[in-house]
Amino acid sequence: MPFDTNLRNTVIFLVIFILAFFPSLFHILLKPLLLPLEYLSGTVTREPYQLVPTCACCPPASCYPPPATAPYTAAKAKEKQHQQQPEMAWSQKHFALPSKGRGSHLITDYIIQQLPEIKTYQVGLLHLFVQHTSCALSLNENYDSDVRADMSEALDRLAPEDRKGDLYRHSAEGLDDMPAHVKSSLVGASVTVPISNGALATGTWQGVWFLEFRDGRQSRRVVATIQGEKKG
Repeated sequence: MPFDTNLRNTVIFLVIFILAFFPSLFHILLKPLLLPLEYLSGTVTREPYQLVPTCACCPPASCYPPPATAPYTAAKAKEKQHQQQPEMAWSQKHFALPSKGRGSHLITDYIIQQLPEIKTYQVGLLHLFVQHTSCALSLNENYDSDVRADMSEALDRLAPEDRKGDLYRHSAEGLDDMPAHVKSSLVGASVTVPISNGALATGTWQGVWFLEFRDGRQSRRVVATIQGEKKG
């Protein structure tokens, strides 16, 4: 049956009209016809097959399940904190001081002898406290003994004995007792010395003094407290 000329002309007109206004359709229509030729010439490249959808830089997080982790328990937190912080230690000891007469006495070596545990500390503090009210502890000159003698005489001038009975009310324990209380308050009952690498970190000319303010030989006791980080 012969093809209708009017229908043919109409189809040709529509094709020309569409290609004139939509030229990209011309390439789409020709692509299936040219595809075999492109395969033969080797100009066609296949895109790699993707197992999962990707974004611009990486697979989405939903494609990969989070790794299984053990619960963060309080015991693990305590263990971690223990590993990060150095171990702090305390020790305390009571001992008697050498019985001395009235005066200022250097006792640094005696203190070190009584506290050998000082050597086990990397860094720390040594606190010495004398348990009496008529003597004192101090840090001062460790070389010239004249300094200790001058200090005792200077304190005697600051708190003299009351031989006339018009300076102090308290006199029941002897003329030297009330001045000893005054001197003890002026100087102090304790000292604190840093510990560095197992030794007292005193200055070159510093030493620990024990100051006895009573005339007779007395029995004096000290409380030594050490706090610090032990050597590894």
